[in-house]
Amino acid sequence: MYQGMPYTSIVEALENQLGGRPEHGSRNAFIFSMACNLRYLCNDDPQWIATLLPNYGEEQGRWMSTIRSACERKQTMAMPEIVKRALKVAQQENRCDGDGEGEDAPPQMPKKLPKLIELLTSQTPEIYRAAVAHAVFPPLATHLWRTRFPYIDNVEHEATLMCVLMAGTGAGKSCVSDPIKHIMADIRERDRENLEREKAWKEEASRKGANKDKAKRPENLVIQEIDADMTNPAFVMRTAEAQEHFLYTSLNEIDQFDALKGQGKQQFRIMCLAFDPGNTYGQTRVGMQSVTERVTVRFNWNASTTIVKGQQYFRNVLTDGPISRINFCTIPEREIGAEMPVYGTYDDHFDEQLKPYIENLCRANGLVECKEAIALAQQLKEENADTARMTQSRVYENLSFRANVIAYLKACVLYVANGCKWEQEIADFVRWSEQYDLWCKMRFFATAIEQAETEGEKSNRRGPRNLLQLLPNEFTMHEAEALRLQQGFDRKGTIQMLRMWIQRKYIIRTSVTDNNITVYEKLKFRNYEK
Repeated sequence: MYQGMPYTSIVEALENQLGGRPEHGSRNAFIFSMACNLRYLCNDDPQWIATLLPNYGEEQGRWMSTIRSACERKQTMAMPEIVKRALKVAQQENRCDGDGEGEDAPPQMPKKLPKLIELLTSQTPEIYRAAVAHAVFPPLATHLWRTRFPYIDNVEHEATLMCVLMAGTGAGKSCVSDPIKHIMADIRERDRENLEREKAWKEEASRKGANKDKAKRPENLVIQEIDADMTNPAFVMRTAEAQEHFLYTSLNEIDQFDALKGQGKQQFRIMCLAFDPGNTYGQTRVGMQSVTERVTVRFNWNASTTIVKGQQYFRNVLTDGPISRINFCTIPEREIGAEMPVYGTYDDHFDEQLKPYIENLCRANGLVECKEAIALAQQLKEENADTARMTQSRVYENLSFRANVIAYLKACVLYVANGCKWEQEIADFVRWSEQYDLWCKMRFFATAIEQAETEGEKSNRRGPRNLLQLLPNEFTMHEAEALRLQQGFDRKGTIQMLRMWIQRKYIIRTSVTDNNITVYEKLKFRNYEK
């Protein structure tokens, strides 16, 4: 095993990075390239490499001789990109090959939960509890008004929380509906009154037509819960009238956001801006009846979707920011023929128990500093950094930065809802919540993000690279062939390339080794060591 990954998986991934198993006639060069790369994982030991590397049909003596030649050549101490990519592929395959245990299983929810989460999941079947425990935070945070929390980098955040539940068809994604309905009950009642005021004003304005004396739009028209199919101008108007309250919506399908996209992908821009403190968004129009506003987006929401549909929806913005800012959760797949999950009853007694927590959230105001939450965020940041170092996953590290902010804001919401009292159960729950969020993101999006970033690196190159400059001052044809493969060229052009370099007096042939391998020396573009 290498850092928890079987060497067999790494060798297979490295073979694929080099273009697949060799055909007859190119086996020796392929073995040389494989051995050169495996040196970084096998302590430059030819015997160790020989225990891992197939002979690909090559004669045994020549196969071993080629491995030794590869271990004798001079090469940099820095691990090549091709080896790093092979490690990432092997790591991803190792993660996905689990049987429901170990790395492929989601982190287990703590048995002892914060009182509020215990209440909100009390009527939920066990299989849905993790999904509900994540989904309740956007509606809870929507009750906070003009309340800020200082993060470990001294940036003050409002409790912007967005949650997407991704699970298979028929998995029971509606499990989050009743808890959200009861959390939002007080806001929906106030919204209902203001919607009636707005409706009455619209009817009166319609009757008067172009009359100059028609009534102005009512003041204090705070309507927090918006329609799923709201257009971009309506969203801006609702945000402007909300008086710094959060807007909120719950979507049965993630693609209902498309109504907000306007001229482009505005829905993704809104997702990103909502998470970023001090953002500015809006539109400027010439028409007298058009909405012209510049606002700060405060928007919490829940959405559900199937896994495939969710992956497709975010496929064009994998590296643009929305995924890292959203909290993801899922529902485990039930066994075929399993018993139907049975819910409890969300009755008046449930509402009475929930009421004090909602009132605590509504009373909060100003800057709220929870030292325990800040200390926890710092600790989780270090734990994430350790995981990134051990896995060497750049994707995990990048996703962990904002996942830590999300977890911190959840801790602050629980702290305020609990009457500004900290409990160990809050810390345990928040740690699990962050691990679960990252597990979902890595499971659903890691491979696609890695591919997008790799393609981006290729497309961002400023121009063609000087292959001769990348080779050592003395090199063999095997090394030249390996370099061509690393740079995306085929093997067949290696001999023609070397002949052309000799003709142009870029290189010369200097010697032939005991293994009948020709050594070339550079005349131009030499690498000078300090």
